[in-house]
Amino acid sequence: MANDLMPGESTNAAAYSVSELAGALKRTLETTYDHVRLRGEISKVTRHASGHVYLTIKDDKAAIDGVIWKGNVSRLQAQPEQGLEVIVTGKITTFPASSKYQIVIEAMEVAGIGALLAQLDRLKKKLHGEGLFDPARKKPLPYAPRTIGVITSPTGAVIRDILHRIRDRWPCRVIVWPVIVQGDAAAPQVIQALRGFHNDTAVARPDVIIVARGGGSVEDLWAFNSEDLARAVAASTIPIISAVGHETDTTLIDYVSDRRAPTPTGAAEMATPVLGELRAFTADLERRRQGTMARLLETRRERVALLARTLPKPLDLIDSAQQRLDFVAHRLDGGLRQNLNLHQTAYARLSGRFAPALLEREVQLKRTHLGQLAARLDLAVGRRVTVATSHARLPELTIRMNEALNRTVKRSGERLPELTKRLSEAFARDLRQRQERVQRLEQLRVNLNPDRPLDLGFARVNRPDGVLVKSPAGVEAGDALILTFKGDQTLDVVAGSGGTPPPAKATPKPVPSRPKPAAPDQGSLF
Repeated sequence: MANDLMPGESTNAAAYSVSELAGALKRTLETTYDHVRLRGEISKVTRHASGHVYLTIKDDKAAIDGVIWKGNVSRLQAQPEQGLEVIVTGKITTFPASSKYQIVIEAMEVAGIGALLAQLDRLKKKLHGEGLFDPARKKPLPYAPRTIGVITSPTGAVIRDILHRIRDRWPCRVIVWPVIVQGDAAAPQVIQALRGFHNDTAVARPDVIIVARGGGSVEDLWAFNSEDLARAVAASTIPIISAVGHETDTTLIDYVSDRRAPTPTGAAEMATPVLGELRAFTADLERRRQGTMARLLETRRERVALLARTLPKPLDLIDSAQQRLDFVAHRLDGGLRQNLNLHQTAYARLSGRFAPALLEREVQLKRTHLGQLAARLDLAVGRRVTVATSHARLPELTIRMNEALNRTVKRSGERLPELTKRLSEAFARDLRQRQERVQRLEQLRVNLNPDRPLDLGFARVNRPDGVLVKSPAGVEAGDALILTFKGDQTLDVVAGSGGTPPPAKATPKPVPSRPKPAAPDQGSLF
């Protein structure tokens, strides 16, 4: 044979480089196995910082490396997890740097119902550990919603059942956000609908949201087991009712929603009260309120009637007070008169100790004393004039007197100005003190003037003979009295028996017409 060469013999076949051979193998594999469906168990899942996912798919006899590029990770139907049995679709290729072959995964799905349920159980444990199933975070449903949002398919019996039930129980505004409820695109559309109800200003914000779908198999309902959808439902600030499938069907959003309904019709009943029942309940409350108010008013009337029996009559209270008022008013007139008499008696007793003659005598004494001082001063001045005249008449003594005077002036020349100044200051000080004392005596005289109280509204009572009446003790009914007012105006009155005398017209009378009542002896102040 041509290829059977002995050792040491040469051949004309060209030699491949390592890169050429690796490239040829890569092209051969990618051409032959460009679309492969592979079933196995995932192990060694590695998520790189670049976003690519590296894993190994194995069975009981072999293993193959796999890679999921960053752009395909989010589009996978099932996310790769350790121990998950999957069916992947992709192409076989090589990695020349390490002489390995691998599968580039483009699609991945869970292999069998058991695998799906196992994946769902792991996801439930994860979310439960984060507290998303905690009953304390569930929001209460509004009692009477004004707007209800429904996220479901626009076709089918589900939306008709919900609308019919809401219309019968509680007619209100219903906003339907249409989505598909099966397949890979179902979960993203439901998430987008939830965000639209929260953030879209063009859509009225509902008071409660119903996420509804009819029954189906586990694969049909699998979109509502999405982790992203479960987190979106848990993050909603609007209460959400989950109504996916029949009563026996359970999905992941049933655990994170605020209330789970067994059917879509049950969700409509949970979200709305019964208008007829509410009206009946309101009418019953109104009837009970009216009955309670009637009983309360009747009880209060009876209580007021019982209390009124214990109260005295208003006329009795007024009559008693009126009687006390009459008694006090009757005593008031006598009390005022007695008080006036007491003040007049005290005034008469004090005014007797003061008389203008005392003040005038003191002033006269001071004036006499001032005249004596003035006479002594004039005498001193006259003596000086006499001395000067004597000097003119006695020329012969001029020389001797001049010499004596010069000696006297020489001796007292220094003291004479000082003595003169001291004498002038003493005289001025004494004169000022005497003037101040005269002013004080004058003020005292004015203050103690017996006619001064007449300026304050008082009157002086005298008998016709001029005797001053100091007390009502000596006045009898029918006695004539003279009242003297300010400006020497007098009024003739007749004393009565305690009643009010008839009004008398006050007429000013000249002083000489009748003798002026003599001022009582006031004694001496000194």
